[in-house]
Amino acid sequence: MALPSPNSKNGPSVSAGAPATELGVILPYPEEAIARRSFEPVAAPVHPLVRTARSMVANTLPTLVMVMGLLLVWQLLCGSPDATFPSPYKVWQESHEVIVNPFKGVDFVAMSIQDGGDVGIAGHVLTSLSRVLIGYSIAAVIGVALGILIGQSVFAFRALDPLFQVLRTVPPLAWLPISLAIFQQAQPSAIFLIFITAIWPVILNTAAGVQTIPAAYRNVAKVLALNPVEYFVRIMLPATVPHMFTGLRIGVGMSWLAIVAAEMVQGGTGVGFFIWDSYNSSLLTDTIVALVWIGMVGFALDRIVAFAGRIIGRAG
Repeated sequence: MALPSPNSKNGPSVSAGAPATELGVILPYPEEAIARRSFEPVAAPVHPLVRTARSMVANTLPTLVMVMGLLLVWQLLCGSPDATFPSPYKVWQESHEVIVNPFKGVDFVAMSIQDGGDVGIAGHVLTSLSRVLIGYSIAAVIGVALGILIGQSVFAFRALDPLFQVLRTVPPLAWLPISLAIFQQAQPSAIFLIFITAIWPVILNTAAGVQTIPAAYRNVAKVLALNPVEYFVRIMLPATVPHMFTGLRIGVGMSWLAIVAAEMVQGGTGVGFFIWDSYNSSLLTDTIVALVWIGMVGFALDRIVAFAGRIIGRAG
C-alpha cells in the first residue's frame, strides 16, 4: 500500500526544484512577482534654500489663489455702476492715498505719532497697538499669577472660580461706562477695557494647565525635594506652557477686538476711531482698508504669541 506524501498534509505542494532543510522547505520567490517590483527613483539632493523656498511657495500659493479668486468674485458682483458696495477697483481708486501712504504723520526719528489731524492708517494702528501692549501685558502677568494660584490651591479655586466665571461673561463694551467713571479719561479707560477683556482666558487656561499636571511629575518633585522655585521652573512651567499660551493667544485676539470697539465709542485716535470717522464721512472704501489692516495685525499678533509659546515650550 502506498504511503501519503508529507507535503499533502502540511501545506501546498513543493515544487520539484525547492531545496529542503531540516526545518522545512524553502520556497523560491515567484519570478513574476520579481518582475512586477518597482522602486521609487532616488531623488537628487536639494539645497536647503531651494527646499525652504519650495515649502514657502507650497504654503502660500493656495492662499494667494484663494484671495485672488475672492477679489475676482467681489469685482464681478460689485463692479457695476449701480452697486451700493464698492468693488476692489473702486477701493483702490478712492482710497489710493490711504493705501500707498499709511505712515503719514508718523515720525520714526522721534518715535512719535502726530496727535490728531491727518494721520495715516498705520499711525492709527500703532496708537491702538501701544494701548493693547500695555493692557495686555498687565493682563498676562496678573492672569498667569491668578491662574497658578487657583490651579494650585483648592480653597482659592472654590473661592474665586465662580466669580471669574460670572465676570468673564460680561461683554467688553459693558465695562466701558465703568472704566470711564473710574478713570475719567479715554486713554486709561481703553487700557482697562483691554485688561478686563484679556485676563479671563489667561486665568482659566493657566489654572487648567496647573490642575492637569500629571501626578507622576508631582511625585518626582517630592522625591527630589524641589523647593517652590525649582518646582515652578522645572515642573510647573514646562507642563503648563501649552495651556498658558492657549489662553494668551485667545487673550490677545480679544484685546484687539476690544480696543477697536472702545476707540469707536471714545474717539480720539486709533484704528477704531479711524473706522468710525470714515463711516461718518461716507468713506466706505477707507473703512474697508482699515478692516484689512485690522485683520492682518490681529493675525500677526496671534502668530507672535504662538511663536513665543513654542520658544518657551522648547526651552522648558
